[in-house]
Amino acid sequence: MAAGQGQERGAAPRKGTVEKRQALLRGARTVFGREGYARAGIDEIAAEAGVSTRTLYNHFGGKENLFREALLDSAAAVTSAHVALLERHLAKVTDIGDDLRALAREWMGRRGEHGDHILLVRQIIAEGAHLPGDVIQEWQATGPRAVHEAVRAAFEALGEQGVLAVDGTNSTEAARYFTLLIAGSVTVDTFFGVVPMGDEEVDARVESGVRTFLKLYAVNPD
Repeated sequence: MAAGQGQERGAAPRKGTVEKRQALLRGARTVFGREGYARAGIDEIAAEAGVSTRTLYNHFGGKENLFREALLDSAAAVTSAHVALLERHLAKVTDIGDDLRALAREWMGRRGEHGDHILLVRQIIAEGAHLPGDVIQEWQATGPRAVHEAVRAAFEALGEQGVLAVDGTNSTEAARYFTLLIAGSVTVDTFFGVVPMGDEEVDARVESGVRTFLKLYAVNPD
């Protein structure tokens, strides 16, 4: 694809190195999310970013490393957003049921803010066997496992405060169940956002998930 076409498609970044790198990461997320790893082309990604292919190679060396960096950068941003949610809702608990519901509603309400990342994850599921080396393990460590650890640590801290019946023996289990009860069914039933789900249905699943979680881990479940 000609360089002129790339400038029309992508917003031309400023000349700074940092800005070009960020433009390439954004362009990579868009193209990899749309086309998948195998079908995405270097020329197409450079055009989406509004830079030359030479610039892409200078920054990332090639397609494999660009995919890795785009995925891990995106996963880190999503993890940071989830950690902020946990701190906002669970750092100071006044009513565990209300606070968990508020956390869960915001968690699900903000899922559309990470659309590019969700598309990348969908491609990982579809193309896992064809992805480079250990990229899936790196993504899991930076994204899902890091979020799980943040939830686990928050629940264990609430257990130490006497708010939840959680301690070091069951905090991993509690974090896993909460994530599955709140986000799991919506994620699976919408196939990572492909199939729409109305707000009322999402709210109903949040309410059901929190209620079930509290039956398992509330200090006084009744």
